[in-house]
Amino acid sequence: MPSPDPHAAPSPDSPSSDSPSPASASPASAAPGGRPPRADARRNRERLLAVARDAFAATDGQATLDAVAREAGVGIGTLYRHFPTREALVEAIYATELDAVVNSAPVLLAQLPPEAALRAWMDGYAAFFAAKRGISETLRAGWASGTIATPATRERITATIALILDAGAKAGTLRDDVPAEQVTMMLLGVFLSTRAGNDPELTGPLLDLVAAALRPGAR
Repeated sequence: MPSPDPHAAPSPDSPSSDSPSPASASPASAAPGGRPPRADARRNRERLLAVARDAFAATDGQATLDAVAREAGVGIGTLYRHFPTREALVEAIYATELDAVVNSAPVLLAQLPPEAALRAWMDGYAAFFAAKRGISETLRAGWASGTIATPATRERITATIALILDAGAKAGTLRDDVPAEQVTMMLLGVFLSTRAGNDPELTGPLLDLVAAALRPGAR
């Protein structure tokens, strides 16, 4: 069965939406009249997303919205105000997690040497990929029907890798002759070949090999 991620599908160059998905375009549900959401509404939304992400992962996507609302400590009406449908909730989870992976790169580069930042970022990307199994069916159905906007996942991931590679090339600690798209393909190969077991002890050494291949001495 193919991965739910567009960048890991058998046809990885399938077109993606030019505009951001509703979930990623609006970090929190807008209040009536276009006012910014209240702090408690933002907290409720963030709590619902975190609980739903974990619940779907733990139940292979079978958790009910009632169960999610209960675990989050809110009423079902609050859940539906933020996410009118199951698809809207799943889309928001995916968009939030993708944003976190992409946005982590500049933070890691500010804290670590580029080669170390790259390896740390790979672990975060691996976690993002593995966590999508619980929402894969809803994502696939939503993308196929158009009820969930197709995000530019592959493009964003490749651009993020390019950012780290460029920093490493300038520092002399990463190769400057490997296109970011090829690194994306290598990482997807690792994730797809190990996803059945979802074993970090297997994935980690393979990511170490990819990272080592990107060091200047590997030319």
